[in-house]
Amino acid sequence: MQAIPQSPSTTININHEYKSQSGCAESTVQCTAAGQTALQEPVIMAQLQSGDVTFSQGARVLFYLMTPNETSFSDVDDVPRYVQKATPFFIGLVLLEVFVSWLKTGELLVKINDGTTSLSAGMISRLPHVFVRSLEVSSYIYVWNNYHILELPWDSAWTWWLAFLGVDFGYYWVHRCCHELNILWAAHQVHHSSEYYNLTTALRQSVTQQCASWVFYLPMALVVPPSVFAVHIQFNLLYQFWIHTEIIRDLGPLEWILNTPSHHRVHHGRNLYCIDRNYGGTLIIWDRLFGTFTPEGDKVVYGLTHPINTFDILSVQFHYYSYLWDQFLKADSIGHKLSIIFKGPSWAPGKPRLGDHAEVPIVTGEEVPHNPEWSLGLQVYVHIQFLLVLGVYNDLFATQYLLSQMAILLITGYILLTLTSLGYIIEQRPNAAVWEALRCLIMMALCRFGYVSPVVSQLALATEVFVSLSALYWGVQCFTQLTGKEKHH
Repeated sequence: MQAIPQSPSTTININHEYKSQSGCAESTVQCTAAGQTALQEPVIMAQLQSGDVTFSQGARVLFYLMTPNETSFSDVDDVPRYVQKATPFFIGLVLLEVFVSWLKTGELLVKINDGTTSLSAGMISRLPHVFVRSLEVSSYIYVWNNYHILELPWDSAWTWWLAFLGVDFGYYWVHRCCHELNILWAAHQVHHSSEYYNLTTALRQSVTQQCASWVFYLPMALVVPPSVFAVHIQFNLLYQFWIHTEIIRDLGPLEWILNTPSHHRVHHGRNLYCIDRNYGGTLIIWDRLFGTFTPEGDKVVYGLTHPINTFDILSVQFHYYSYLWDQFLKADSIGHKLSIIFKGPSWAPGKPRLGDHAEVPIVTGEEVPHNPEWSLGLQVYVHIQFLLVLGVYNDLFATQYLLSQMAILLITGYILLTLTSLGYIIEQRPNAAVWEALRCLIMMALCRFGYVSPVVSQLALATEVFVSLSALYWGVQCFTQLTGKEKHH
């Protein structure tokens, strides 16, 4: 399914406000489907077509194999949305990892329940960018416009490499603080909540983490232009995708300098020797310098020290905030309440700032990830529905400048409802039938009124029939549950 503009009679409002690097510049574009524009049509087309990324660049950017010449831009609005354009490469590498793993072990690497939850978390983490620019970039531009003391040339290779080091150094401290401050761990724990370690785990991201990470990059805004920063903040994130794998064991001499799959496996472990180690993004040198490096040793057991055992995407994203609030209320003094928030996740009265890691549950290496039984039919159903909503999600970003604000809100709400409902189905909750029946009806309405349509137009009828039958099936399930309860009473 894909998002499409509203009918020709509908007015489309495109509000695009930005500040350029050299100062303030604001523009508001209002247009109708009939083509009336407050500014010339090329302005809109520039927004839609600027920042094209070639296939070669899309592949190389995942490994930071880009040159200053091809990734230097005079204005931040010219910087491609590398992360958004990387989706096909994410999917391709995930499929390749699954295939290679199957050849080696004969088993399916990615479980439908865990993989769907990881991908759902990644989708939710990016949805705010439909409405606003990244907080990291927005705050950076503000500081640059008002407080920068030196303007390094945006087209200099020296500036490019300085930004590379600066962003990676900033990320090290962002990452370390996310493990050492409980309030930041509430966001970051999302990424560590999977008990598997594969490329889908890389996409399990928090929707709230950027609310704090922006602070760590602001010193760079005193000298490095926003367009250079906007490139590297994306590259640093994208590099970390491919290191979430067990297929690659060792990279030889590169292990001394780069963050590698081996180093990052340690970071995701809940073994005692893995806790709070290897924070690096692209480079591992910061961990070696600041004493947080540990090489891979015993078999790594992945996930949180206390597994959450849920595939409900809202619980995955926000459960720790509820736990944190309960702990805050139970604390018996102001000092303890503040410590609950600003000390480590393992802190307790009488313990060191980061808590006592000796109290971490013992790992035997025999732990089995949470993977409850559910029927093959439901697995196929969830897989199909997820692919449909993934199409809506990708097209929402591709056509956001053509959609009205109401259309964007409706489509975003539908995506959130779908990901939540699929989580309920995976967990086989009693209320899953009600939520899924409602979701299917909403999906039918969105299709009927032209807010979404099939990615492949030839499948329009098949999709409509599938969704209609799904709504009927889940409606029958609701009726059966209701009558069963009445008989029980």
